[in-house]
Amino acid sequence: MCRVLAYIGPEISIESLLLGPDNSLINQSLDPELHPLLQLAGWGFAAWSEHLLKPEEPLLYRRPMAAFYDDNAKGIIPSLQASTLLAHVRAASYNSVTVIADENCHPFSFKKTPWIIAQNGALPHWKVLQRELLPLCKNQYLEQMRGTTDTEFLYVLLLSLMENDSDEGVQSAFEQMLKVIVQAMKKNDLVALTKLKIALVRPDRIIGINYGLGHEGETAPAGDWKELRKSGSGTDDYSLSMLLEPMYLLTGRNFKDYEDSYKVDVCPDDQATSAIFASEPLTEDADEWLNIEFGEIVFLEKKDERVSKKVRKLNL
Repeated sequence: MCRVLAYIGPEISIESLLLGPDNSLINQSLDPELHPLLQLAGWGFAAWSEHLLKPEEPLLYRRPMAAFYDDNAKGIIPSLQASTLLAHVRAASYNSVTVIADENCHPFSFKKTPWIIAQNGALPHWKVLQRELLPLCKNQYLEQMRGTTDTEFLYVLLLSLMENDSDEGVQSAFEQMLKVIVQAMKKNDLVALTKLKIALVRPDRIIGINYGLGHEGETAPAGDWKELRKSGSGTDDYSLSMLLEPMYLLTGRNFKDYEDSYKVDVCPDDQATSAIFASEPLTEDADEWLNIEFGEIVFLEKKDERVSKKVRKLNL
């Protein structure tokens, strides 16, 4: 599976987020702890920092190779810091059809929007479904597509459906996006399990979403993901378990005080100064992490050195 990590908080060394911890995003691509497949199809990150010459724009870095083979990472990353970051390692099918290229590595960033995106998921049959979905897409985003991935197309579709940047506007766009996907699938008799675990990020804001469709196109599939996982890779139950597994959130204070670790000082919500949204818990104590369950959306925003959190159920 792909892996996602998003951070907001005080300016911090990107090395402490991507290289230092034993369970760092880059190390996970070589030595995954919770999910055994290696991520060999590329990786990347985007970061905002007040120390960049263009602090209002994300610094975007993407390479079409396994993160642990990237010989530039250890030379570039230690020189950077960020107050907002979105990073991703890409998993893809190991066959000749998969295109391994810069253009297909996450995160995706377009002009004319402050939002960037990365996901752990897949939209089956998306190239065929475009026939129904393209009329909903705005030219200002379509003309910026460069790659051949479902995530970049979902980025176009989501931005096109977004009426404003408020939490309510973003949530409505996500809800509408799943609705039109279901309609397109049913019209083309292409209903399939659809896993959409997405991080949408802009300076000082993270919106994380955990949703999708079951095997029959249902928006509220049922099951215990841990029990379903026991069926083994390649089974329908295993695929459903991957859909139903939570995303994970850690909030707290003093992240910078714990070098080579993702630990923080746990504190009341109204005192948190940093937050990490990730595709798996990254510390030994998984109980420190809040589960963002299937069908939920989380809104994180940094204001006046504090990070606020709202978790809502999606209206699906």
